Amino acid sequence: MEKGRLEAFSDGVMGVAITLMVIELKAPGVGAGLAAFKDLVVEFLDYVLSFVFVGIYWSNHHHMFKAVSRVNGAILWANLFLLFWITLFPFTTAWVSRDPTSSPATATYGVVLLMAGVAYYILQSLLIDEQGVDSVLAKAVGFDWKGKASPILYIAAIPLAFISPWIADGLYVVVALMWLVPDRRIERALTGP
Repeated sequence: MEKGRLEAFSDGVMGVAITLMVIELKAPGVGAGLAAFKDLVVEFLDYVLSFVFVGIYWSNHHHMFKAVSRVNGAILWANLFLLFWITLFPFTTAWVSRDPTSSPATATYGVVLLMAGVAYYILQSLLIDEQGVDSVLAKAVGFDWKGKASPILYIAAIPLAFISPWIADGLYVVVALMWLVPDRRIERALTGP
C-alpha cells in the first residue's frame, strides 16, 4: 500500500496533540504580576518537555517513512498504536502540570512515554520486516543505542516516581536530551556519506 495517507494522518494527529497541550496553558488574568507568571513556570516546563517528545516522535517518524516504500495492514495498526499513546500526552502533561509532586501523575506520564517508545519500536520492526533486512531502514537503524536506553530509563523512572517525582522527571528529561541530538543515521543511509 501507499504510505502517503499514513504519513498525512500521523502528521495531523501529532499536530492536534501539540495543540491540545498548548490549550491547557492558561494565561494569567488581567493585571496579574510577575508572581502569576512564576506560578506558570512548572506548567510551561511540562508543556515544553511534552512538546519536545512529540517533536522527537514526529521528526523520527518522518525520517523513518522517508526510508520506506510500502506499508501493509499490520504497519497501519502499529502506527495507530503509536498515535494512541501520543494522543495521551496532553492528558498526562495536564495532570503532571496541575500536581507536579504527584507520584501517580509522574508515574503515569512515564508509562505513557514508555508505551509510546514500545509502540515506536513495534512500528519500526514491522517496517524493517516489510522492507527487508537489507533495506535502507534496516541498515540505518543498526544497533540503535538510544532506542535501547530509553525504555530502560523509563522503566527505572516509573517506580522512582513514588520515591521522588523530581528524580523521575529528571530521567524523562535525560531521555529527551538524548533524542534532541539529531540522529542522522537514516539521512546518511538515504543520501550517502
